[in-house]
Amino acid sequence: MRNLFPVAVIGLITAPLPAAEPELVSVAMIWDKGRHNAFTDLVRFQDKWFCTFREADAHVGGDGRCRILTSTDGESWTSVALIEEKGIDLRDPKLSVTPDGRLMLVAGGSVYEGKTYKGRQPRVAFSADGKTWTPTRRVLAEGDWLWRVTWHDKACYGVTYASTADKSSAVRLVKSTDGEHFSDVTKLDVPDQPNEATVRFRADGTMVALVRREAGNRNGWVGSAKAPYTEWTWKELDHRLGGPEFVILPDGEMWAGTRLFETGATKTAVGRLTLSGFEPKLTLVSGGDTSYPGMVWHDNLLWMSFYSGHDGKAKIYLAKIRLK
Repeated sequence: MRNLFPVAVIGLITAPLPAAEPELVSVAMIWDKGRHNAFTDLVRFQDKWFCTFREADAHVGGDGRCRILTSTDGESWTSVALIEEKGIDLRDPKLSVTPDGRLMLVAGGSVYEGKTYKGRQPRVAFSADGKTWTPTRRVLAEGDWLWRVTWHDKACYGVTYASTADKSSAVRLVKSTDGEHFSDVTKLDVPDQPNEATVRFRADGTMVALVRREAGNRNGWVGSAKAPYTEWTWKELDHRLGGPEFVILPDGEMWAGTRLFETGATKTAVGRLTLSGFEPKLTLVSGGDTSYPGMVWHDNLLWMSFYSGHDGKAKIYLAKIRLK
């Protein structure tokens, strides 16, 4: 009998615990002043929140402008900048913090006649305080779209895609040490019109990429590579993606935000991401024209900006989610 108690204790200690489910702590609309407010990103900079998004007349066409909001507490938000370029639709603005302590904005720079696409080239701009920005500068080449960059080891990396005449597209991993001059690292062998992609880094330097696809079955792909990031291992997911974003938590767990298409109507959702799959876990109140989240892990909560048109027009929202 004396041996039974230690064995039972060992059994209790080694039994796997059920994974915690995410809990929505709060969600609030933080901006609705533009006719169409969409394509968000979120970052912590100088102990403040900064959220950016595109303001325009509609989802496509017109001269889109990049609005910058800031907040000290995530509750009250103030507009501090509006970045625009005459004749250019600035789309999908994304924020990052450079090694020398500046904010960097990356955006697509498209040209439309009405809603007819005529061309594009990525833009970048920089700010020391989030309020005053350098003029937008063209980077890469005509036809490219650099969707987001992530800084690692004094360089930023991102995926750019360039549509071709046969409606396919090629995605390339690019790198820059100053955020202005980019060089190719490798072509990513993802089939069926890959486009929007986010890359992040694990603690050991492994790069992880989450890629949207718009041909074939349209399911997203997740891949990983070790430095110098030229040899990739890929896995097809079971879900179609839209505006894919993800964060890697301090313990290495990954959580992604995206537009979901399988629910009968488009929704913005959050779920667990691994190198072998994506499992949606929480669907936010959203609908219609929606998604394109920005995600930051802060104070043991996932803070996530996104947009949604479920309430009459596309507005900007901020959600706080408890993951553990």
